[in-house]
Amino acid sequence: MIYLNDHLDQLDVEHALSLLSEQRRQQALAFKHDLGRRTCVAAYLLLCEGLQREFGIMEPPVFSYGEHGKPFIVGHPDICFNMSHCREAAICVIDSHPVGVDIESMRGYREALVRHTMSDDELLQIGQSANPELEFVRLWTMKEAVQKRSGEGIRSDMKSVLDGAGRVDTVVSAGQRYVYSVAYSDQ
Repeated sequence: MIYLNDHLDQLDVEHALSLLSEQRRQQALAFKHDLGRRTCVAAYLLLCEGLQREFGIMEPPVFSYGEHGKPFIVGHPDICFNMSHCREAAICVIDSHPVGVDIESMRGYREALVRHTMSDDELLQIGQSANPELEFVRLWTMKEAVQKRSGEGIRSDMKSVLDGAGRVDTVVSAGQRYVYSVAYSDQ
């Protein structure tokens, strides 16, 4: 299930901090700027909402972390989730199998980054697109979602991330403010 908040300006961060686990509160307060705190809090609250709706879990989740930093919920290792945020939105995905999500604001890109991270076919897709920036962000979110699903972290060979990646769904927001991709397990 996908939970999305793209009305971050309406979030009362001070009140929301009181709803978080102490662990997440400290993580949120570690951000220097309001936007970082706001998006961190929003993503966690989406997870809380999903856990309440789907599993009846009312207490704020506490995380432990896998070898490469992928979080899991203490006491509920069978619940798979992933969170992401950008300037415009926060997102959380909950599933019964490993899942990854990435959300990115629309932005330009550097040609060097594109050449370093995209395969020849992906470079062609970007180059032939009516909106190269959108196509780049779409492919980037797909790659990050796949990597987050695996829990292995960022790979050195970004060009091959989508080879055999399985199901990856992508959504472009109304007004093309942001793009998100969800990578599901084949199970």
